Amino acid sequence: MSQESSSAAAINEKAAANRQILIQQIIRTVGMLPILILLGIGFQLMSGRFFSPQNLSIVTQQASINTVLACGMTAVILTGGIDLSVGSILAASAMVAVIGSLIPDMGMIGIPLALFAGLVFGLINGSLVAFIGLPPFISTLGSLTAVRGVARLFGNDTTVFNSQLPFAFIGNGYIFGIPWLVMIAFLSVLVTWIILRRTVLGVHIYATGGNESAARLSGIKVWAVFLFVYGFSGLMAGLGGVMSAARLFAANGTQLGQSYELDAIAAVILGGTSFTGGVGSIWGTLIGALIIAVLSNGLVLVGVSDIWQYIIKGLVIIIAVALDRVRSQGGART
Repeated sequence: MSQESSSAAAINEKAAANRQILIQQIIRTVGMLPILILLGIGFQLMSGRFFSPQNLSIVTQQASINTVLACGMTAVILTGGIDLSVGSILAASAMVAVIGSLIPDMGMIGIPLALFAGLVFGLINGSLVAFIGLPPFISTLGSLTAVRGVARLFGNDTTVFNSQLPFAFIGNGYIFGIPWLVMIAFLSVLVTWIILRRTVLGVHIYATGGNESAARLSGIKVWAVFLFVYGFSGLMAGLGGVMSAARLFAANGTQLGQSYELDAIAAVILGGTSFTGGVGSIWGTLIGALIIAVLSNGLVLVGVSDIWQYIIKGLVIIIAVALDRVRSQGGART
């Protein structure tokens, strides 16, 4: 009887631990959802226009590009790294997309060219981290500047236009009544979720972020994980470049993508992914991206000046990092 009691107690203890883990995962995933809802209600009360169908469509489209960038950023931060170059990669990829679209009778080639460019830049970042051992912050900080220069070089330091952009429907069209931008963003989130939660590679990404040394000793090819996450981040930035070019019919190496990396990082951290790696959810990232978009849109609706918008968004990033620290300390105590 005592042995049966001990077995039952062990089973109950394991079930309780599993429930606690599940609750923590739910809190991380939807923890910021009440904030998103409260922001929407607050801006509706202040402006009276926030929940109009037209404005909600604008908000989701504004969130789309940041969501795509944040998908790649989530994978990177889950390994304990960071990618500061996504804004510059987006600009360079957009420039490639528009220049490619100007090729007679082959304008659609701009899309794969832009995606390939983003992937190459991402793999360069991954190689610097995986093979040379540079800290992600330093390597991607260098890429932020270097790739920005490449973007300006591609366009001879001017804005490149194409009023007949063959893939403009991506930035301005609808499919089944849903903006293409929103559809692409949702599919990007879905693909990222499948990679992170339904593949062995996803397990390796979480394991690398949880404890890189232990992951390496367990036989995980950590170098391959780094190559993948930074390549994936570059690919998502390339996709963001296509989306931006399609929306604007143009690309500019100087201004396009400026500070996009900060919005992507803020979305990921607001969504519950830890800066230390190993913990996070792509659905939480989606909520974080929506919070950033709602904040930007709502501040415009209530007439907040551009200067104060920067200040407020900066404070949001600080709060996001502070929340991550609190979550990490709470996780260490449990």
